[in-house]
Amino acid sequence: MSQQPVGERVRVRAEEPEDRDALRTVVGKAFGGERVPDLVDDLRTGPAWLGLSFVADLDGEVVGHVAFTRAWVDTPDGAVVEVLVLSPLSVLPERQRAGVGQALVEGAFALLADRPEPLVFLEGSPDYYGRLDFVAAGTLGFTRPSVHIPEAAFQARPLPSYDDRLAGALVYPDAFWRHDAVGLRHRP
Repeated sequence: MSQQPVGERVRVRAEEPEDRDALRTVVGKAFGGERVPDLVDDLRTGPAWLGLSFVADLDGEVVGHVAFTRAWVDTPDGAVVEVLVLSPLSVLPERQRAGVGQALVEGAFALLADRPEPLVFLEGSPDYYGRLDFVAAGTLGFTRPSVHIPEAAFQARPLPSYDDRLAGALVYPDAFWRHDAVGLRHRP
């Protein structure tokens, strides 16, 4: 008898206060240190936090986490449009490559369907995120918030309210800069 794949057994749900310690552990293990968990804590207390934080629950254990925070597109006509940034996406190392991340992103997007923001941006692997309907953001008319983000890694996924006339530069919340979490940088 074959067992149901892990990704199909994952339940995606909103983060709850009692998940905080488990989330910090998941994020820390996924990224190998405290820098990214500290970023999440900082985002959580700042103006970019919208409470759009979701967990992958596998048989009662938190095995993954994804957060969506507020960012902005500075348009050529001077308007500023609120958008979302998916960061970070974290899965426990022992649960990676089993469909947990994909289930988490797809489940979170289902919960975001009624959001007013037109797009979700991220920095990540085009091979991985391309399977999740992300495209190169530059092809949609958007510019990177930093030259340290490779063009191919700067990606976006439209939400239902997206209007293809929207274009401009993505502006990250300051927490990403404070934690040196923008693009590829040489870290000691």
